[in-house]
Amino acid sequence: MPNTVLVGAQWGDEGKGKITDLIASKYDYVVRYQGGNNAGHTVIHGDKKLALHLMPSGVMYENAVPVIGNSVVVDPGVLVKEMAMLEAEGISCKNLKISCDAHVIMPYHKDLDGADEKSLGEHKIGTTKRGIGPCYQDKVARKGIRIQDLMDEKIFRLKVETALVQKNAILEKIYGLHTYTVEEICEEYLPYARILKQYMAETSQMLNDAVRAGKSILFEGAQGTLLDIDHGTYPYVTSSSCCAGGAATGSGVGPVNIDRVLGIQKAYITRVGGGPFPTELKYAEDGGEGIEAEEGETLCQVGHEYGVTTGRKRRCGWFDAVIARYAADVNGLTDVALTKLDVLSAFDTIKVCVAYECNGERYDYFPMQQRVLFHAKPI
Repeated sequence: MPNTVLVGAQWGDEGKGKITDLIASKYDYVVRYQGGNNAGHTVIHGDKKLALHLMPSGVMYENAVPVIGNSVVVDPGVLVKEMAMLEAEGISCKNLKISCDAHVIMPYHKDLDGADEKSLGEHKIGTTKRGIGPCYQDKVARKGIRIQDLMDEKIFRLKVETALVQKNAILEKIYGLHTYTVEEICEEYLPYARILKQYMAETSQMLNDAVRAGKSILFEGAQGTLLDIDHGTYPYVTSSSCCAGGAATGSGVGPVNIDRVLGIQKAYITRVGGGPFPTELKYAEDGGEGIEAEEGETLCQVGHEYGVTTGRKRRCGWFDAVIARYAADVNGLTDVALTKLDVLSAFDTIKVCVAYECNGERYDYFPMQQRVLFHAKPI
């Protein structure tokens, strides 16, 4: 099989987990290359639905090596629980490899995430409050703690002590929240290190060796194109590179070794959290009325549009071809998988957005300027 990037081509929740689950058995490695447990993939095992948040979907197949890449941020408590859940279902995690360069989500990251979101009030972004953004902030500021640091108690203690000087001051003096001691964090995190140590690996070297050996790799993205930190509807985005380009930086495999880019799109569109959404339909409970409110409720209920990670009701709208063209460009899509087409059977008539209108001007392309996008009407 050609080395393939599987990427969400809308705002996430396009059905990436299902498509990954369908094709992962054909690959030797399945690599999660960005994000954290702010994402969720639903996969089917026998007659059960399993929700994966950090574990690559390739774990479902004995022949595929599941890899957590260097650009993923890892909450070790969540990962350990997810592994235990899978093992209880008879699914082995023995082949899992975790990049030693992946960054670790700390308790103070989660506290800061929630406090930051609350402080924004009505302008909140819609974060899952799982510490993803603050962890990436520390990574970019070169103050982060990585998986390899967690495996060395002396280094881990030193880095936690250094971090707490600033984090405790912010938690206490700005937000009036609980502060942490080094011992408190070590007591929680060091047991995780003992469990995860056997899975840590130099994953970039391992994957490049696999390429040279003629092995096949599936790069599995989380979230979607319009949640990309660079190419999404900023600031209503996630904190990582969701687009296909992120597969190279998030795994250490050069782009010349990527053969195909498979974009996953739904036959309509959903998004979670705040931000612009030109084709959005309203819900009756949110003050909407008439046919649009009925259409919104129908898409949500028939499509079962509730977040895997949060359980939140998703915002729903008609298919947006402007976004589809944009996603094809920024990802370099070679293929598209269209999901949930059957949901549209609930309608006698469906709509497709082919362009936007704003202040009397037509936009056939996706405008990145907020002053346009926030006021765009679908044609």
